[in-house]
Amino acid sequence: MKQHWKIDPRLDFLNHGSFGAVPTVVLQAQQAFRDELESDPIRYLAPERELEPKLDYVRDVLSELIVADAADLAFVLNATAGVNAVLRSFPLRDGDEIVVTNHGYNACNNAAHYAAERAGAIVRTAEIPFPVGGPGQVVDAIEQQLSDRTRMVMVDHVTSSTGLVFPVQAITDLAHARNIRVLVDGAHAPGMVPLNLAELGVDYYTANHHKWLCAPKVSGFLWVHPQWQSEVRPTIISHAANRPRPNRSRFLAEFDWQGTFDPTPLVALPHAIEFLQSFYAGGIDEWMAINHNRALDSLALLSAGLGIDVSTPAEMIGSLVTVPLPLHAGSEAGNANDSLQQRLREHYRIECPVFAGIEPESQLLRISLQAYNDLEQVKRLVVALRQELDVT
Repeated sequence: MKQHWKIDPRLDFLNHGSFGAVPTVVLQAQQAFRDELESDPIRYLAPERELEPKLDYVRDVLSELIVADAADLAFVLNATAGVNAVLRSFPLRDGDEIVVTNHGYNACNNAAHYAAERAGAIVRTAEIPFPVGGPGQVVDAIEQQLSDRTRMVMVDHVTSSTGLVFPVQAITDLAHARNIRVLVDGAHAPGMVPLNLAELGVDYYTANHHKWLCAPKVSGFLWVHPQWQSEVRPTIISHAANRPRPNRSRFLAEFDWQGTFDPTPLVALPHAIEFLQSFYAGGIDEWMAINHNRALDSLALLSAGLGIDVSTPAEMIGSLVTVPLPLHAGSEAGNANDSLQQRLREHYRIECPVFAGIEPESQLLRISLQAYNDLEQVKRLVVALRQELDVT
């Protein structure tokens, strides 16, 4: 399996979740598309010539995977861009409230605060512990922050720092019962957990292709319920704002063209999906199940090796595993360039993030394993951690 990626064999790369890694065959497909683009740039890039049909084909392939209407799918650079587009388009008023969680991705929570500050609105944070006892604890924490002024709930589908699969359906049911819209940051979800946007019922859903779908860097999608599409605009306003495209909604036209860009990461997405679908007899569902089981096995190794109890329910784990660590010598809670992370990289050739925990003065270590990883790498991580943390 490892031969399908270009990952340095001297490195235990346990951080697929941050930026993903692209199979060689997909990189080759992307390079072929780049060569085609450079052979005739106008033909390839002009929306009215070949670009729109190419993007529509990608949309059709993606819509089958995530069970959505292709007309509701716009493309974005990444999930952060999708979140910003929704929040900056949302009609917030003075005194309105947005609810986020303390597990939310920092960039997206920042976007919520920015949008709120401009409108005179308020951001409320649902405090969810880690480890968490179960999905109900997540729903209860969010419910406690809702009020008659809440206009939107923004939640992760899979939390970036803590690796939890949140109960999006239950959160959506709770919010919609109060006429509150739901924005889901699904950055890690496609290729990690099954998606059915037709049934999920959220108002907005944005995600990345370059993480667990193993597509080239960078691309993502923004799904918007038809009811809100006339409201949502990209953060970059370009030609389609006053030049309608025939037989095309303004929603798609504006997101399809925000200025000159490299579309080859998007155009190569079907090749990445085909790679995942064709590798195992059970397709991408089997791929996700294998990664999930590898994550559970890794959690067991880390828990036993470090003497910690992480009682996260299995249904709340995808392919990310996060464990709490004791503050160690030279550590700085909240410092992204943590000394332990540096030592793991420099002394043990292990790449995985160490960052501030949910609780004050706590730290977390996260591993995210793809098919090119194995449990021997996790065992080496445990040995390194025991030595660095002086675990006896």
